[in-house]
Amino acid sequence: MNLLIAISLIFSVLAFIFLLRTFSCARRGRILRAGGSGISCIASVAVAGVALLTAFSYYSYGRLTSEQVISSVQFRQTATDEYEARLMIRGEHDRIFRLRGNEWQLDARLISWKPPVTILGLDPIYRLERLSGRFSDIERERAEDRTVYALASDSYLDIWVVARQFPLLTPGVDAHYGSATYVPMSDGARFEVSLSRDALKARPVNDAAVKAVGNWGTVAD
Repeated sequence: MNLLIAISLIFSVLAFIFLLRTFSCARRGRILRAGGSGISCIASVAVAGVALLTAFSYYSYGRLTSEQVISSVQFRQTATDEYEARLMIRGEHDRIFRLRGNEWQLDARLISWKPPVTILGLDPIYRLERLSGRFSDIERERAEDRTVYALASDSYLDIWVVARQFPLLTPGVDAHYGSATYVPMSDGARFEVSLSRDALKARPVNDAAVKAVGNWGTVAD
């Protein structure tokens, strides 16, 4: 983190120096030198901006050093094919969502690093993206209203968004989705969601959840 901030500061200073040199060369009529300094200024600004953006995102995302439990979800049935889902994340207030259907899924934004960024020694980072419900029956899924909730908002100060939209500007940044497979909802069922470097896994942690998972194939047929 400190290294990213240092890189941002260094290249910000270089950008300012190149900017002054650009103006100086332009006043003297040295067009080629002014153009070269201008290009160097733009490149320095780009490096400084990406470094600052990466530092900001690295701070606001969760760090992923190994497979770890990142949340729990508990369900309470409120009507036929309708559930109240309590999303519990350590360090945050619990959030309640109304999901329709008989299955649920949790998605996350994942960022891992490739050369040349790997030399910084950064851990992969993540942020929960959305919680959704669905009907296992295809015809009902097509006909019924879906319930999908965003768990993170887009921001221009998010390296994941920038890397997805402008991959050429963020070499070394691998931004992708991680999704748990759809899991059955059931009254009283509680699941823990763990995250590895490339996927989420939902595991039943009480009898109601174990029973729901055990009856899943029977219910779906």
